[in-house]
Amino acid sequence: MNSTRCRAAVRFTAWALLAPLPALSADFTREQVAEQLAALPAGGRINLAGRSLNGLDLSRLDFTGGDLHGADLSGANLFAAKFQDANLTGANLSGARVVSRLGHADLTGANLSGAKMSADMKNQSMGLMRAEFPGANLAGANLSGAELGNPLFRFANLTGANLTGADLHQADFIGANLAGANLTGAIATGTNFEAAEIKNAIGLDSVKGLDRTGSHWVAVTTGAGRRLSLRWQAWFGDHEFEAPHAQQHSADEQNAFEE
Repeated sequence: MNSTRCRAAVRFTAWALLAPLPALSADFTREQVAEQLAALPAGGRINLAGRSLNGLDLSRLDFTGGDLHGADLSGANLFAAKFQDANLTGANLSGARVVSRLGHADLTGANLSGAKMSADMKNQSMGLMRAEFPGANLAGANLSGAELGNPLFRFANLTGANLTGADLHQADFIGANLAGANLTGAIATGTNFEAAEIKNAIGLDSVKGLDRTGSHWVAVTTGAGRRLSLRWQAWFGDHEFEAPHAQQHSADEQNAFEE
């Protein structure tokens, strides 16, 4: 091989080594996922644990009760998809469009950094479409930089979750547990934290739009029978006293408090 060809081969090899690797493709197409769901027997639950669904359009599919722990859903379109009671522990949903139903789903340690969960207020002719996490477990989940405008997190477990820089405007955290969560730099304009537990939350002083002069309802239990009682507590300070007119909550909400 002459010197010119040798130099060209060296240049090509160097380019190949420096060139970015192509993104890994998903293990299935949307059609194949839909076929698996359609083939399930009544009450059956799909198993996609550890599989790559990267970048797929999975909108409006029903994964209720499915096992997706450790699955890669990064960049996926999950608009109007259903994940009620699904196992998404350790799943990667970074950058995904998560306007989905995830009631009582397990997202322990899941990665939702940069996820797009804000409701599309321009297309609400059929009612508010938003991400819904009622009763979901997001303990230790990474939601840093996520768009969380309007989602519902009622009675969700967000203990130790990372919400740094997240946009939480108009989000509903009624009764949620954010103990030890990191809220540094989060946006909380119009966010509802009624009855939420924020003990030992990190970065509250840096939260934008938070009303630090107001108060909120917190749930405490008293006595051996764990009787529910509502107390009025300032955002900052340890002073507690019985509210003169405690608001009434439904039986379901009271049960959720006691759990």
